[in-house]
Amino acid sequence: MRRLMRWTGVSALVAVAIVTAWAMTARAADEPKKIAPADVPKKVMDSVKARLPGVEVTSVERETENGSVLYDLELKHEGRKYEMDVKEDGTVMEIEKEVKARDVPTAVSKAVAEKYPKATVKEVMEVNLVKGKQETPDHYEVTLTTADGKESEVVVSLDGKSVKEEAAEEKAKEGEKDKAAGTK
Repeated sequence: MRRLMRWTGVSALVAVAIVTAWAMTARAADEPKKIAPADVPKKVMDSVKARLPGVEVTSVERETENGSVLYDLELKHEGRKYEMDVKEDGTVMEIEKEVKARDVPTAVSKAVAEKYPKATVKEVMEVNLVKGKQETPDHYEVTLTTADGKESEVVVSLDGKSVKEEAAEEKAKEGEKDKAAGTK
């Protein structure tokens, strides 16, 4: 009987160790991982080059989002910064385009200035959702430096009526996903 209890205890420990290792591996797989541009799949690069011929890839992260592998690419094209989210099969999901200060809509500039009066705008990106070949502007991401020297990124609606710090925006999206999945 003692042997049986010892084996049962060992089996339970082994099971806990296996589950813990699996959970850590699954969590690590979800974390973005920086990769070399040369390691990006051909289908992904073909999609990027089809939209931006002659593009220079400056940085790539591979991540798993909702069970799908996604490549987050930072790019330079004709002197302008771009970012693209592309699925492993080459489907372009989102394109961010750098916007010059003079081209930022007045409503967006005004909303940021009102909410962050002492901040300096460092960069503005127009975020476009992509369906097939159609790009649809969705919002702006504004990177700014506050008076105390901290860098912050805010999400601004196209009409300037909504200005949220990106961390708060991401938490809201995660909360929506959890509600949909029934986990919270």
